[in-house]
Amino acid sequence: MESFEDLGLGAELVEALASAGIEEPTPFQAAAIPVIRKGNNLLGRAAPGGGTLVAYGAALLDRLEPGAGSPRALVVAPSADAARGLAETLAGFAAATGHSVASVGAPWVLPERADVLFGTASELLAWARDGRLIVGAVNALVIDQVGAIQRASGLADVEALLEFLPKEAQRVVLALPVTSEVEDFVERHARRAIQVPPHASGAEPEASPKRGEVRYRIVEEPRDAGALQLVSELLEDAPHVCLFFASEDGAADVGDFLTLHGYRAGAPGDPDAPVWLAPSTGGAELEARAPMESAGAVPVSYDTPAGPDSLDRRHGKGRGGVVVVLPREMPHLRDVAKRTGYRVVPFPPPVATAARGELAALIERLEAATGEVDLTPWLIALEPLLARRGAAEVAAAAVSLLRARGPAATSAPEVRTAAQQPAPGSTAKRAIAAPAAGPVAFVRLFISLGERDNAGPGDLVGAITGEAGVEGSQVGKIDVRDTFSVVEVQEPIADRVIRALNGITIRGRSIRADYDRGGPARTGGERPPRREGAGERPEKKFGRPERTERPARSERPDRGERPNRGPAPRGARSEGHPTRGDGPPKRGDRDGARTGPRSGPREGARSGPREGPGAGGPRRGPGRSGPPGRGGKPTGRPGGKPGGKPGGKPGGKRPPGPGGPRRPRRDD
Repeated sequence: MESFEDLGLGAELVEALASAGIEEPTPFQAAAIPVIRKGNNLLGRAAPGGGTLVAYGAALLDRLEPGAGSPRALVVAPSADAARGLAETLAGFAAATGHSVASVGAPWVLPERADVLFGTASELLAWARDGRLIVGAVNALVIDQVGAIQRASGLADVEALLEFLPKEAQRVVLALPVTSEVEDFVERHARRAIQVPPHASGAEPEASPKRGEVRYRIVEEPRDAGALQLVSELLEDAPHVCLFFASEDGAADVGDFLTLHGYRAGAPGDPDAPVWLAPSTGGAELEARAPMESAGAVPVSYDTPAGPDSLDRRHGKGRGGVVVVLPREMPHLRDVAKRTGYRVVPFPPPVATAARGELAALIERLEAATGEVDLTPWLIALEPLLARRGAAEVAAAAVSLLRARGPAATSAPEVRTAAQQPAPGSTAKRAIAAPAAGPVAFVRLFISLGERDNAGPGDLVGAITGEAGVEGSQVGKIDVRDTFSVVEVQEPIADRVIRALNGITIRGRSIRADYDRGGPARTGGERPPRREGAGERPEKKFGRPERTERPARSERPDRGERPNRGPAPRGARSEGHPTRGDGPPKRGDRDGARTGPRSGPREGARSGPREGPGAGGPRRGPGRSGPPGRGGKPTGRPGGKPGGKPGGKPGGKRPPGPGGPRRPRRDD
């Protein structure tokens, strides 16, 4: 294999790479570095894991003069965190050549004067428009992982940035896989680009022979913690584990880490060491094959294989094994395995407790998505978060958010046999599914929560789906009014929703739910019967109530003669009306008429002291007297003005006719 010196790189740069453990170029680096050093446009079918940063970074540091005072190369990364990480890595190599490296959005000194500037397309475009970035002297533009950028945010900002650059500036485009959109972009903006590795336009790659299966374990950086966990799992069933590394320095560092945790590490074939270390330099991969086959050791690639040959030497001839891979390296691993003829399958860490029921269905769906959905843009976008929090914690948070959206978002429809159906009368909480076919009638429900409570449709939908255990598709139109809301739900779940909402508290207010009587349902079907215990609302009537016929006087029962009670003592309570003296006089109870028969005409009773039985003491003044037993408390107007209409006319009814005083009637 060629060395970096054979590729034409300067001695100081080769020494800087060797100090970082990079002693031999990967297949992509060996093919791409000469093209980039010459200033040609390039379309690289490569991704992280294949040595992309060293490929374009070392070539640009070797070709461009340092200390120009403004950027000579721009690198567009898929995210700000990725740009910062790439800049920090390349800055270690640039220190040996005198170049300065920086990234937009990170604390660098004078980033606009750096020789190589990293950033996202939107950040670099904003600097170019503001005049902070001098783009007239840019000699090269690198677009790293253009496919991921296209899926995540589109290429509009990249194309706008290209309008600021000189037309003769070099274009280096890296993508894996290379889609038709990427090919069209390269055709328009990187004319006559050299493809590495070579690929005929429109030609389908030849199918490689099927060689077996290789498992992979996705870990976060640093890899050593994930590798330690994997080694402990594999040693439960295997006598030895052989770890393959890209460099000798990496093998030595991981060996010390494993020894610190009690796992002795040694060279391949050491019977006393459960862990064997095999760097990829100097033919160590080939030398490790014989002892692995004889001892039954499990191969593990600590660093992702750089190419098909490396993958085959480590995991070929049915040895299988596991590849430790970072999220951003998954496209590279899939491409290498496809070109080599291996099928890659995930090897997740063991779960402490077996998942059951709804959680098991969710795990099955997630596992199916890992093989059916293109996760490349999400792996790239989530890489900074995975580095900070860990893949397991991020996955658990994602599942928690997914489950919070409701049962419909996380579980497949449940099919029960007759034996599995709940017993009649069971109160087990379960979701009510919509009917399989035919139109479903909607009914309107009244809910005592409105705009004054700062409630919106989202609060109502969340309460209905969360408390009643129904799906969001079973909730229809929502009309939020001032003090209440009207919500349409499917008829089969209406009673369930009412029972679930009654008595709960939303935004500090206790909720009352019932069928709405203000209008018909939105779809066909009769209104369902009123739920039990809801009570009946009285029927509203307008106008005066009907008056029933009164029986004739002759048909009324004889009430008999009233006893003559005699005069009541002053201040005493009337026996016939034990409570009437406690309040204001009622109509018809004037002048003690209930205490005995009147003596004399009615007019006389209004003009002076009463004579005969029923006189409750002297009046305090003219006017109406109070009820018996209250000492003649006047109820007329102050000043002695007699009761009745203004003008001094005596109050009361007209005097009786010639037949004498009549007996008081019940309605007097």
